[in-house]
Amino acid sequence: MSELNKQTLHNEEITPKSENGMIVLIANIVLMIAAIALFVFSVIYLTRPEKTTFIGVTFLIIGALYAFFAGPIIFGGLKILKPNEALVLTLFGRYYGTLKGEGFYFVNPFVSAVNNGSPKANTAAISVDTSIRDKSMKDVNIQLPNKKISLKAMTLNNDKQKINDALGNPIIIGIVVVWKVVNTAKAVFNVDNYTEFLSIQCDSALRNIVRLYPYDTFGDDNEKTLRGSSQEISRKLQYEIQSKVEMAGLEITEARITHLSYAPEIAAAMLQRQQASAIIDARQMIVEGAVGMVEMALDKLNKNDIVQLDEERKAAMVSNLLVVLCGNKDAQPIVNSGSLY
Repeated sequence: MSELNKQTLHNEEITPKSENGMIVLIANIVLMIAAIALFVFSVIYLTRPEKTTFIGVTFLIIGALYAFFAGPIIFGGLKILKPNEALVLTLFGRYYGTLKGEGFYFVNPFVSAVNNGSPKANTAAISVDTSIRDKSMKDVNIQLPNKKISLKAMTLNNDKQKINDALGNPIIIGIVVVWKVVNTAKAVFNVDNYTEFLSIQCDSALRNIVRLYPYDTFGDDNEKTLRGSSQEISRKLQYEIQSKVEMAGLEITEARITHLSYAPEIAAAMLQRQQASAIIDARQMIVEGAVGMVEMALDKLNKNDIVQLDEERKAAMVSNLLVVLCGNKDAQPIVNSGSLY
């Protein structure tokens, strides 16, 4: 068998041979009780010198072997799985199979479960009193490794990153990724730790995507941006991360931006730019509305023949109306109570 075929076998999940765990448990307990009884009766029988026979010694050895060696070893093959859990089993270093589905199972008692995504053994968070008089441990919290692989949908929320966008502006961005394990063999045997692998690939994919888009645009509304095109950015992020973690047997269900802002060193300048752009847009709208209202007023005056104005008076009227309509404060008009001219 070629090396490529061997690698392919390792990448495919295998269903191991298993039996009903409850039946094996009850049968083993009954056999262990019978073996202990046989061992006790054989000891009593052999205490009589005239009763020492080959059969008695044989029963003594059989009872001892099963009660103290074989029975406890069989208990090691009993496995309990909850919904959406799996066990990757190896037998003397070789991949034996993946046990899936809720229930009580019995497998080869010599197999061992492997899960490289769980915390390392003997990992401890220790807080020590630094006082010279008291050197004892104040708090010890040891997290034991979990050999079962969860098949549930999980979330990954990495730390926020500072990345330059397409325009070179530094921004602070954070994402949340919803993922799950779909191929336990790839997750365990193809990478050293699939949770750390996923975290690193998410950071790398995020940097690749952010560099393609600006944070925001000031003028071109059709250009895609990180702030305005969140749906498209999320889809590209999901595709980018999925392509990187395919070899680890992971499926990316969703990738969303949870935080997006300018870096502190340029946040104030960008805020002023946004405010200036908003003021310009507002002024443009006000001027367009004022010009329309002035035009409508002149048309109404001419149409209804209310007053006849020459070009100079029209210009003065337009100027006064624009001042009133476009001013930031209420106008203080001067009323002329004299003649028209």
